[in-house]
Amino acid sequence: MKAILTIQRDVIDELRWDPRIHTRDLGVVESGGIVTLSGTVATYAEKWAAELAAERVAGVRAVASELTVVLCAAHVRSDADLAHRILDGFRWDVNVPDTRLLATVANGWVQLDGAVEWQYEKDAAERVVRNITGVRGITDSVHVSPTASAYDVRTRIGEALRRQGEEQAACISVLADDHVVTLRGTVTSFAERRAAEIAAWSAPGVREVRDEIRVGL
Repeated sequence: MKAILTIQRDVIDELRWDPRIHTRDLGVVESGGIVTLSGTVATYAEKWAAELAAERVAGVRAVASELTVVLCAAHVRSDADLAHRILDGFRWDVNVPDTRLLATVANGWVQLDGAVEWQYEKDAAERVVRNITGVRGITDSVHVSPTASAYDVRTRIGEALRRQGEEQAACISVLADDHVVTLRGTVTSFAERRAAEIAAWSAPGVREVRDEIRVGL
């Protein structure tokens, strides 16, 4: 297991390496593989990028984000303006089923509701909102309700992991029951855990993924 100071230093270096993260004075505290980020950032997109950067570091088992989005005056938008921009963004993105989604904006915070057939559609909708100037945060309550069959989902996920070259694929067990997939096992990095979760969401018929994978040696 990497030493506490090593993980902390690696997270700080990763934050500084990512060009999407402009703030240089973010707080980083590590304890037992759990990294806590604190401080202020200028946009929600930067907050998301910082959380993702911390997750990429080897030895990180979980990320607790206490980052706050503080908009500069030029980035402040009215809730009505944000709502119009979000709806326009949904219409322009071919991966977003805009007629199935509802966006509610309050003080710059966006609540997403609705139902989609695929996880990538849910992710695409959140990506659209995340990159709009003036957004302070997102609560994503969109449900994945697929119409496809969950037939042989366990085999499909295992094959996907092997195709992507995940060395720990054999260490992950996949249980599929009524469109719900449970992932279990132990991997050596948070990135491998994330890859398994993404592969599970990409399988036809999956409407929920329960990630019980542990990160350890």
